[in-house]
Amino acid sequence: MSEPRDEPGMPLFAGIQTFMRLPYDPEVGRADVVVLGLPFDVSTVYRPGARFGPAGVRAASGRLAGASYNPAQRIDVFEHLTAVDGGDAPVVPGNVERSLACMQAAVARVHEAGALPLCLGGDHAVTLAELRAAAQRHGQLGLVLFDAHHDFWDDLYGERHGHGSWLRRAFDEGLIDARRSTLLGLRGSPGDVDLDDMRELGFAVFPFDDLMALGTGAAASAVERAGGKAFLSFDIDFVDPAFAPGTGVAEVGGPTSAQALALLRACRGREIVGADVVEVLPDLDWAEITGALAATVAYEIVTLVACARAATVEGGAP
Repeated sequence: MSEPRDEPGMPLFAGIQTFMRLPYDPEVGRADVVVLGLPFDVSTVYRPGARFGPAGVRAASGRLAGASYNPAQRIDVFEHLTAVDGGDAPVVPGNVERSLACMQAAVARVHEAGALPLCLGGDHAVTLAELRAAAQRHGQLGLVLFDAHHDFWDDLYGERHGHGSWLRRAFDEGLIDARRSTLLGLRGSPGDVDLDDMRELGFAVFPFDDLMALGTGAAASAVERAGGKAFLSFDIDFVDPAFAPGTGVAEVGGPTSAQALALLRACRGREIVGADVVEVLPDLDWAEITGALAATVAYEIVTLVACARAATVEGGAP
C-alpha cells in the first residue's frame, strides 16, 4: 500500500517534498487517492500568491509523514486506501480559460484512472475545473463547501470566471445539484447576492454565527443532504485568520482550527468523489500555521475517504 514514508535517519526538513512524503507518481498509477497541485491564482481580485499554495502545503505536510492512524476518526487510513502525489497540473500564466482547461484535463486523467483527486489550490477558481472533470465522470454532484464567502457572483469586474464566481458558473453549467449542496461558514459581506435567493435555488446556507449556534451535530445533519456522489471544497479562509492568516481575503470572526476540524470530521459518511483545499498564500503565512492547518485538512479529507471505503467493505459505519 502507498503510504507516507517516515524514513529512518531522514529529518522532516530534508528530502523531496511530496504531500505527507507520499510516493511521487506523475503517471497516477493504481492509487485510490491522487494529490494534485493546481498552482493558479490569476483570477484573484485581492491579494495574490495562492499559486504557491501547493508547494507551501506540501512543505508543511512533512510533519504528517508516517501519520497513518487518525485517532479522531479511529481508523488506520492507509490500511483502507493507497495514495500518491501526482505533482502539479500545468497552467497558462495570465490566461484563465486556458488554465481552467489544462487543470480540467489533469483532474480528468485522475478520474479516468479510477482514483479520487484531492487538489491543492490555487485560488478558488480552480474548483470549477475540478467540478467539470468530476461531473463528466460521475454526473451532477452534491457539494459541501466550507468558505467564508458565497462565491456566487455572476461576475467580478466584468469577468465571469474567477475565484468569486466559480460556484455560480458550476450552478449555471449544471455541474452541481443545489438541492444536495450545503454552504458552511459564510460571514463575508454578500454584496448584491441575497443568501435567501440562494436558498430558494435549493442551496442550504449556514452563516458561521448560525453554525456555531447549531453545533457540530447540526452540521453533520446539514451535510447529509449531499447524498450520492459529492464534492468537498475547503477554502482556508473558512477559518478565522488568527489560525489561518495566510490567505487572500481574510474574514475575522470564524472558527478556530479545532472547531474547523470538528466540523470537517462531521462529513463522515459522504460519498466524496473529489475534494480540494484552496486559497493558501504562503507569503502571508506566519510560522507556517496556515500551511500546517491546510495540510491537516487535506489529511482529514483523505481520512473521510478511508472511512467511506471501510464502511463499504464492512457493510456499515466503521
